[in-house]
Amino acid sequence: IVGATPDNDYKILTLSQNLYKFFNLKRVYYSAYVPIMTHPNLPAINAPPLLREHRLYQADWLLRFYGFNADEIIDMQNPYLDVELDPKCSWALRNYHLFPIEINKADYEMLLRVPGIGLKSARRIIAARRWSFIDYEHLKKFGVVLKRAKYFITCKGKFFGQTDRKSTRL
Repeated sequence: IVGATPDNDYKILTLSQNLYKFFNLKRVYYSAYVPIMTHPNLPAINAPPLLREHRLYQADWLLRFYGFNADEIIDMQNPYLDVELDPKCSWALRNYHLFPIEINKADYEMLLRVPGIGLKSARRIIAARRWSFIDYEHLKKFGVVLKRAKYFITCKGKFFGQTDRKSTRL
């Protein structure tokens, strides 16, 4: 239950990762603490941490399906997930030195780390590359969210994102 104890997001995600790894759980559920009554032993909060719950679910998805580790998503120096950016965008901006990647050459694991590219679109990109080079126009047909991805990719060597990387906020 998120917000009922003083545990930070780093501790919660690390615990979830270990539950997946050592107990082979299929899914961990997160629930924002919603007080139904007041009592001195219960935490007093103004509003349930619904956005924090949502960010934990997004980070959990990265753990289960995208090959991320909890230490990549969040660390002890910054123990809470960013409320303004989803965890994948936040990771990509912290690791901007790895980008932009060339869509026609990047491996599957790196494609999954690009904001705007999901599991299906990454598989479609890999499959389509066997037959021809992929253009920027093809990516939308593959289900890529270009509004996010364009800052992290090149197609045939062309970059379609902003040139001022410091001002990029997705």
